[in-house]
Amino acid sequence: MTRQPVNGFTLVETLVALMVFGLLAAAGVAILGNSVDAQRHVETVTGSVQDMQRLRAALRADLAQAASRPSRDESGASRPAFESGDDNGILFSLVRRGWENPDGAPRPGLQYVTYRLHAGQLERLSRPLVDGAAFGPPAILLKEVSAVTLAYHDGDGWREAWTPENPALLPRAVRLDLTTARFGTLRQLFLTSALP
Repeated sequence: MTRQPVNGFTLVETLVALMVFGLLAAAGVAILGNSVDAQRHVETVTGSVQDMQRLRAALRADLAQAASRPSRDESGASRPAFESGDDNGILFSLVRRGWENPDGAPRPGLQYVTYRLHAGQLERLSRPLVDGAAFGPPAILLKEVSAVTLAYHDGDGWREAWTPENPALLPRAVRLDLTTARFGTLRQLFLTSALP
């Protein structure tokens, strides 16, 4: 007696096919999960690099347009044109030229700017008027900053504090050593508008 061939799969063939499909599906899920994790990591690093570039652009713009103009604080006390930091987290303060005014508001083209390290964040504060005005809300430029060290070049060498006898004098360059969780310690140099 001869058996007729039966079309179809046996139970063993079906189980093997399901096992191969399961292995391929598991590998696909693992690859997809790794690519999503990699994308998140790239977005985090890219965001950190963009924050660093924004900080550098703000520092470069402010220091390159520093003005040799002393100012007055809220209490009316005289402040030098460029002032190095204090123990309250202030890094430095200056008056800068070139404050854009696209809407034609009644204000000067000068701006008083302060950089400070506050709660692990590097912030930029500014006043709407150079003399006697209070600071507006801070702009957070960089987070996760653990330390900042500054030095000022006076034409002869680097100094750790800027305390010239003439309050209108500006340093020729500013060196910023910045320590962050992501990048470690970075050194950046900025020229000011001080004449040689």
